[in-house]
Formats: sequence, C-alpha cells, structure tokens
Amino acid sequence: MNTRGSMVLVSVLAIWFMVVAAVSAANFNQDVSITWGGGRANIQDSGNLLTLSLDQTSGSGFQTVNQYMFGKFDIQMKLVPGNSAGTVTTYYLSSAGSSHDEIDLEFLGNLSGDPYVLHTNVFTQGKGNREQQFYLWFDPTKDFHTYSILWNPVTIVISVDGTPIRQFKNMASSGVPFPNGQPMWIYSSLWDADSWATRGGLVKTDWSLAPFTASYRNYNAQACIWSSSSSSSSCTTKSTSNSSWMSQSLDNTAQARIKSFQKKYMIYNYCTDTKRFPQGFPPECLAT
Repeated sequence: MNTRGSMVLVSVLAIWFMVVAAVSAANFNQDVSITWGGGRANIQDSGNLLTLSLDQTSGSGFQTVNQYMFGKFDIQMKLVPGNSAGTVTTYYLSSAGSSHDEIDLEFLGNLSGDPYVLHTNVFTQGKGNREQQFYLWFDPTKDFHTYSILWNPVTIVISVDGTPIRQFKNMASSGVPFPNGQPMWIYSSLWDADSWATRGGLVKTDWSLAPFTASYRNYNAQACIWSSSSSSSSCTTKSTSNSSWMSQSLDNTAQARIKSFQKKYMIYNYCTDTKRFPQGFPPECLAT
C-alpha cells in the first residue's frame, strides 16, 4: 500500500478507535422497521422470527432502525420453498442517494428441484457492475442458514454458514473506490422480478402458488452505529466484548477456501466477462 492509501486507512481507523462497536442482539421488534408490504411482513415469536411474503398484489420488506459505519452482520434465512421462479429474496447493506454504496445478496428463485442462484454485487459511489453469481451447496429452503457480510476499512467479505465466498478488498490506493464514507442500513425484501430473475426472464412467477414466504431469525450486528444527528463522522456507542471484526481480513487458509468454493460453485464472474469489458477488466480484477 502506498503512502496515500496508508493515510486513508489510518484516518478511517482513527475515527473508529474514538468509538466503541455496538452489538445488536437479535430482536426484530427492536432492530428493524417494516417498510412496505401492507401486512405481508410479520414479526412473530416475541421478536425472534420475521417473515416476508409476496403475492400478486405486492411483496414486502424491512430495514434496520440503525445505520452502520462498518460492521459484521449475520442473519439466518430460510428461502421460499418449492417453485420459487420469478421471486427474489434480498439481504443487503445500502446508503441513500444516487451516489450510494451497497453490498448485495440477492437470491434468485427457480423451478422446483433447481438450485437458487445467489447474486452478489458491490456498489461504490453509485457504480456497481461487479456481479458474481453462485449456486449454493445445500437446499436453502429446507432449513435456516447463516448469511454474513463483513465490512470494515480493509475488506468486504460475504460468507455463507461461515464459508467465505467472495471478497472485495480496499484498493483505494490503486484508484478503486471502496465504500468507506457513507453509513448504510441493512435491508431485506421479497419481490417479483420475473422479467429477469429466472433464466433471464424466460420462466415467470406461478401466482397459483402464492403467497410465497421467506423466514428470518437470529439477526446480529457487531457494528458501529451511525449518529444521523451529528455533522461529524462519529457514532453512538454501546459496549462490546469483541471488536476484532474491525481489522479482520482473510488469512491464507480463508483465501484458499474462497478459491475452492468459487471453482465449484461460481457460475458468473464479471472479472472474466470479455464481452462486457472488451477494453480490459476493471483494475480490481487484475490485482493479485
């Protein structure tokens, strides 16, 4: 890392060390707000379970009460079972505005017996086009599985059941924008996208099977909570016993696990799509 990159990282870490990370235990009654759906989103079991539903009239969604500036975010999800073609279930971090930052997990439904596609993307300052897609090695509709996003000044890591599947490193020193200047909320939604979600839109949603339902539990955020009332780059604080996520990066073993996973389960990688990038791949694709 050059001097400029080191100064950027030190500056961000300096902001962090003036605050204490917040740990948000799972209780949907306290942690999230139902944002749309007209009763199709429901919090149950004293806040321990949340369900989103989709029918021909509307889908549904929620977002966290808090905004965050870096964190490790885990949630357990059980996706729409059976023929889920045309449906999309999302879990993502996003800021607001046209120059937003975003870290996406989108689960694209499929015909019964065919695997879901996990579509991932990273937006920085309103620009995405960093898609990677994967099949999962299990049926995500049979039971709950843990989906995690680690976002700190060093890296972004997406993991499934503790297995890292994608990393986006901070390469700002090489001219690659990295989302480190805008606080983000966690969002989730279940909606109809049969114009593109399944086989490029060839397979449409079968509304005779509605309502479609996805379930959530055990949301946990080890994160810095952003104070929207402050004009400075600071956070409100709560106590925590573990802030190792703030400087966490992948060691050689984890890097090898990513490569192994992607070799088996990656079905699309923007970094190998010569049709999209005939003049050369984005700089992050060429980094070793």
